[in-house]
Amino acid sequence: MSILSFSKTVLHNLFSKPATRNYPQVPRIYTERTRGQIGIKIDDCIFCGICSKKCPTGAIAVVRETKNWSIKRFGCIQCGSCVEVCPKKCLTMLQTYTAPNATKTVEEYIQLLKHAPGEPPRQTSAPVQAAVQAPAPTPAPAPAPAPAPAPKAAPAADTSKE
Repeated sequence: MSILSFSKTVLHNLFSKPATRNYPQVPRIYTERTRGQIGIKIDDCIFCGICSKKCPTGAIAVVRETKNWSIKRFGCIQCGSCVEVCPKKCLTMLQTYTAPNATKTVEEYIQLLKHAPGEPPRQTSAPVQAAVQAPAPTPAPAPAPAPAPAPKAAPAADTSKE
């Protein structure tokens, strides 16, 4: 009886669609409410710092003087608190995820000066990625060398005469 149920399962799997996707060629389609990574329109940002104060993990840093906004992608938990409190609505939740990486990265966005009338337009934002290296592990102490074996004593000569 078990061979018949097994063969039924085998035949069903042979003639049905696969349960998985061919991932790299067929990307996943995310729903509208997917919480992915945080995106920013740096030109609309006023650098108020509310997003960095509301971030529960402290992944966002804002420097008003230099017009610098940075995010630690692997520190962000995609909760959306920063998106909700942004007064200019320049933060958005993208429907993509942070790509896996061997090192933790910090993405910085710098708002550059806008062009003056009569000048050609310049790029107004410049994303910069910097890798944050984890501290190197301390090497384990070397094991103590084993003591050298004691030399074997030569057998004593028999000096007694019989």
